[in-house]
Amino acid sequence: MSSLQRREQLIHVARSLFAAKGFEAVSVEEIAAHAKVSKPIVYEHFGGKEGIYAVIVDREMRTLTSVLIESLSDPTANPRQIVERAAMALLTYIEQNTEGFQVLVRDSPTTDPSGSFSSLLGDISLRVEDLLTATFKRQKLSPKGVPYYAQMLVGMTVFTGQYWAAHPKVSKEQMAAYLVDLAWHGLGRLDSKPKLLFEDTKSARKARTADKTNGASSTQEDTVLPCEADSEQTD
Repeated sequence: MSSLQRREQLIHVARSLFAAKGFEAVSVEEIAAHAKVSKPIVYEHFGGKEGIYAVIVDREMRTLTSVLIESLSDPTANPRQIVERAAMALLTYIEQNTEGFQVLVRDSPTTDPSGSFSSLLGDISLRVEDLLTATFKRQKLSPKGVPYYAQMLVGMTVFTGQYWAAHPKVSKEQMAAYLVDLAWHGLGRLDSKPKLLFEDTKSARKARTADKTNGASSTQEDTVLPCEADSEQTD
């Protein structure tokens, strides 16, 4: 086996272990044992567990970033088409790189923050913001909520994809259809000034104040003072 082949073998073995157990639970000894090599071989290629983990995360980040950016970058596509492409791009990545996706979502604390999965989601959210800003302008909606809606869409898609990876009971296409259905119809019915109907703070405070006032009035009406009671008995 050539040096390059050995390196790829170690990456494959380590990726499976990190996906199944997480960074902290995997040791160099375990990687070497599964690859059927000695520990010095692992150190020779990567310098240790942190080195091989960093290579794996970097590869998966570049792959996922590429497919997501491509799905969001077609200027000729209509908004719904972009939503569908983005959902399919993520789910296809998960389907084809299940172990790599699991490594990313575990996101070890030793990972460089600038190259973490959360930073990737932040970058994708910024691109979604750009798309939503144009949509909000067309629909004459306030742009104030755009960053939050972008985070919601990205978070919903990623965490649903994570659940689907663990429970793949429906096809990739059906899962994408579920995501698009909720996202698209939700965006299509946004209120220009959204508000809570039942848990609004001001409304709830007014209701509590009214209840207290009514309760106090009721208590006063029902209370008979001692002098009044004596007067009634005398009459």
